[in-house]
Amino acid sequence: MTSQAQVIRTQLPNPPPPIEKLLETVHAAVDELKAKDVVEIDVRGKSSVTDFMVIASGTSSRHVKSIADEVVKFAKRLDVMPLGVEGEQEAEWVLVDLGDVVVHVMLPRIREFYALERLWTVGDQPPEGIDEYGDTARAG
Repeated sequence: MTSQAQVIRTQLPNPPPPIEKLLETVHAAVDELKAKDVVEIDVRGKSSVTDFMVIASGTSSRHVKSIADEVVKFAKRLDVMPLGVEGEQEAEWVLVDLGDVVVHVMLPRIREFYALERLWTVGDQPPEGIDEYGDTARAG
């Protein structure tokens, strides 16, 4: 006879993987298809929607869509099903929502126009010795 606890346990989904493992998997997926200019942004405390954003560029609409598809495929290997995938039709900007990590894959001109990196890092202090534009600070 099956106890109620056993029934409940078998009905619960697998716990989500540690966020570090999910980020590692996302990076492996975008690297697999040679995404350009991959940036990871920690938005904990800035967004209630997600903890990390990964932003990457593709060289064409087909490349953007392929990178996003690869992210979904790699996430499924961790038993992570995307909460949503948006923008696949035009594939100029595809968003893959993995819960704790949201992945944005964009064409360079779209990425430049929306400037998500600047939007989500406003107020962040650059590392010592680096100015706000990412250049090595020079003593003047």
